[in-house]
Amino acid sequence: MEQTFDLSSIRYVKRITIGQKDPQVIYTEEEASKDMALLNRCLNDYPKGRIIAHEKNFTILNIGEHQVVQQWVTYHIGFIKKPVWLKDAYE
Repeated sequence: MEQTFDLSSIRYVKRITIGQKDPQVIYTEEEASKDMALLNRCLNDYPKGRIIAHEKNFTILNIGEHQVVQQWVTYHIGFIKKPVWLKDAYE
């Protein structure tokens, strides 16, 4: 049986954005892979985080006669305590 997850035990939240965040900077496949690897590590390594919220965002750009939609998702990963590896590797 799965344990229940109590939001009051959350002491640290990490925001991870996947997708085109800035229209001036090209978001590459390498950056996408890096962001997804961080998300997976947050959800699988010790201390195991949980997705407590997510934001879905978009912006519409007009380039000449064309409209381009850029999208990104920001995940809020909650931890009982801040992972030591997170500071060393990603901040």
